[in-house]
Order: sequence, then structure tokens, then C-alpha cells
Amino acid sequence: MFFAEIFDNLTFGLSVAFTPTNVLFLLVGALVGMVVGLFPGFGPAAGIAILIPMTFGLNPTTAIIMLSGIYYGSMYGGTITSILINTPGESATVASTLDGYPMAQNGRAGPALVMQAIASFFGGTLGVVLICGFAPILANFASSFGPSEYFLIIMLGLLLLTTMMGDNRLNGVISALFGFAIAMVGVDSVSGAQRYTFGSPELIGGIYFVPVAIGLFGIGELLYCIYTGQHKKINDRLQFSFRSKDFWPTKRDYISSKFTFVRGSVIGFIAGVLPGSGATIGSILAYSVEKKVAKDPEAFGKGEIRGLVAPETANNAASAGAMVPLISLGIPGSGATAVLLGALMMWGLQPGPMLIDSNPDLVWGLVASMYMGNMILVALSIVAIPLFVKFLDIPYRLVVPVIVILCVIGAYALNNSIIETSMLLIMGLVGFGMKLYGYSPAATVLALVLGGMAESTFLQSLIISQGSLAIFVQRPISLVLTLIMFSTIGFSLLVRYIKKKHDEKATQSDPSEVG
Repeated sequence: MFFAEIFDNLTFGLSVAFTPTNVLFLLVGALVGMVVGLFPGFGPAAGIAILIPMTFGLNPTTAIIMLSGIYYGSMYGGTITSILINTPGESATVASTLDGYPMAQNGRAGPALVMQAIASFFGGTLGVVLICGFAPILANFASSFGPSEYFLIIMLGLLLLTTMMGDNRLNGVISALFGFAIAMVGVDSVSGAQRYTFGSPELIGGIYFVPVAIGLFGIGELLYCIYTGQHKKINDRLQFSFRSKDFWPTKRDYISSKFTFVRGSVIGFIAGVLPGSGATIGSILAYSVEKKVAKDPEAFGKGEIRGLVAPETANNAASAGAMVPLISLGIPGSGATAVLLGALMMWGLQPGPMLIDSNPDLVWGLVASMYMGNMILVALSIVAIPLFVKFLDIPYRLVVPVIVILCVIGAYALNNSIIETSMLLIMGLVGFGMKLYGYSPAATVLALVLGGMAESTFLQSLIISQGSLAIFVQRPISLVLTLIMFSTIGFSLLVRYIKKKHDEKATQSDPSEVG
């Protein structure tokens, strides 16, 4: 029964996605995603944010299929630079450098590129199958949620995202609070009073997330890349033949990685489903697990194929897994899915338990398009690798002005607003500063997108309870979510305390560290 339902959902989704228009824009999204992944530090969130204004005239299903193609397509492209020049396209492909680049140095760049494409396809495909099974179950469970449960879910998602920032947890919280502050601009949903509009009629409707997202991710990332010298890097290590007989992986490569494909995919999918975890954590965790279960862990870091397959299956499965909370609960778990959530809201769609029932064509069309997109991407990754590598040779002095012009045009065309265009440029500088000093643009965008929903659900909860905060612990689900939140905070503080004590002990035991 379970597998029959998965098959029926996928069949319906394919009937929606497999139209000339949707296939065309899926191809465009996949191509753009790969190119976005090739540029170090840029990331899928920036690519999605920049191209949102170009989807205004499209059908919502077509538009979200294209934007999702950018999301998971960037995972493919980002690994090309990780393998060839030891430069991850984004954080989710950092783990792929550990064995991918040594493989290239050992003369096995071809097998590494082909295997990463196959691993990405396997992880993405398994992720799509798991979406079909878990999204409806989670949506049915969430249909019993009230305002208090939704508020706690929103807070939990933000909390997990900020606590995943390691030593920069405080910066993550500040970034989220900054996003909430931006979300407060406009009209109070209860009293109708204007807040922080400074007398400007253009701010009565609030600050739209698109110029903020484009500024923080697009302009901010570009400025940061220039500041860190990414534009000066010359790719002089790409000399190998794609037509060589050694281009394809060996039979031994496939046999040694047969269980790695499954382990990495499952770990990645689970990490993607958990808000605040995502592809970066999933890929690193999959690599660590694979190294621990291996009989020869000393081989990792020296060009071991399993060390490449594990993070590649994980980051693509995580991309699929991140769609589960987005579709079922309306809770994004990363910057890229936060931008996707904003895009859905822009088209008047509210992700959550009712989305699957009210817009099944969009949900299952999106899921089926991810399967089709993975098929397109695995072909592109193998056949068009030499072409995509050429993009690495485009000078940044040509790339930067084109992207800036696209950002400005997109922000202005949204509402023909000079204020929103100015907001784009201001947020570009803010985004650069956030990257420079360790703050989180993703947490800011996430808080901005969810800020209005958090406020309305919080106020609704207080109205229902006549002002009593006890509503957040009275119902079983609310109580469990509240306990999870406090447990997360407590665990985070405990880990920090243990780490601090360990560092102090290490300092005291090492005379060279004293004085």
C-alpha cells in the first residue's frame, strides 16, 4: 500500500512536470544551478534570489520547478571546483574536497567527476522517493497543529539554525533578531498601527523579502568574494583529458562504494529533514560515518572513492529532504529553502499541511521534477563537464557587473520602487559585513520570511488563551515541542561548557601555552 501510494504520487507528478514548458524551465534551472555552483562562495540561495524576479510571468508550478532546479543543480556544479581546484562552490561541497581533490592530483579526475555525478543522482533520486512517503505522513500529522504548535515549530527551526553555527551561536541569534526586526516594518496585524515606516507610504506594506535576499546573498556574496581574493584565482590545474580511457570509474570503485551510496543517502535525507541541519551537516556527517565504518580509515583523505561518494550522496539527498518540512510544515531549514518559501508566499501559496491537498499539482509536480532534474543533471555532469569548466575561466571583472545589473533590475522591476532598490544596495553592504564578521545571512532571511507568521501565530495563541503563556505547554504536542526547544538550548550550552573545560585543561597541561 505504501509503495503503491508512492508510485501513484510520482505518476501524477510526472504528468504535471512532463510538459514542454516545465521541462524547458527545469533545464534552464538545472543549467543555472550548475553554473551558480561553479562560482566559489556564491551558493544556491543567491542564484534563486537573483532569478525570482524573472519568474513573475510564469505559472507558479513552472516557476518553483525552475527555482528548485537551481537549488539542487548547484550541488552538482559545486563539486566540480571541489575536485578540480580544491575550492568548494559552497559549504555543502566542502567535504567533497577531502578525497575528491586528492583523486584529481592522483590522475583520477575523470573517475572522480563521473562518480560524483552518479552519487549525486543516486542520493537525489532516493531523496525524491522518500519525500513521496514522508511528506504526506508529516502533513497529516501537522494537520492537527494549532497556532501555538506552529509558533513553536517556527521558533524551533530558527533555534536549530542558529545553534548550528558552532562558536558563532550568538551571531546566529543576532542575525535572526535582525531578520525579525525587518519583518516588523509595516502595519501591525492586530492594531493596524504603522510601525517603523518613518512616514513613507512605500513601507506601509512592509519590506519585501526579495530585495533583502538578493542584497544579502547576491551583492553581499560578490563583495565578499572580491574581498577574499576569489576573483584573482587562476585555474591552471585543469589539464587532463576527458576522452582518456581512464575517464570512467573502475569496477572496483563501484563495488567498494555499493553500501556507501545507501548510507550517505539516508544520512543526508535525515539531515535535510531536520530544520537547521541541511546539506552541509549531512555531507560532513556522512563522510565521518563512512570513515568510521571503513576497515581502512587511513585511506581516507588520500583519494579514496568512498570519501567522495559519501558526501555527494548526502548533500543531494539532503536537498530533497529539506523539501519535506518546507512542503509539510512551511518551515525551511536553510537559506535556499527560506528563499523558496518566500517565493511560494509571493505567489499566494502557503506551504504547510493544507498545501498537498489544496495544490497537489504543484507539490507532486515539484517532486517529480526533482527526479527528472537529477536525470538531466547526471547527463550534463558527465557530457558537459569540459564546457562547465570553461566558466571557471571567465574573469570576475566581467561576471560582477552583469550580476549586479541583474540584481538591480530585478529589485526595481518587482514593484517599480526606488526604496526597494536602495534597500537592495544597503542589504548588499550589510550582507558583506555579515559574511566578514561571522553573522548569518541565512538566519536573517529565514527570520524575515517567518517573522510575520511567527507574530500572527503568537498573537493568535495569546488571544485563544486570553493572554496566558500556559497554552504553549497545555497540549501534548506543544509540550513536546517546548521540551525539545529547551533541551536543544541545554544541550548546546552543555557542549559549549565541556569544550571550554577541555580547552582550559589542554592549556594547563601544555607549558608552551602558558604565559
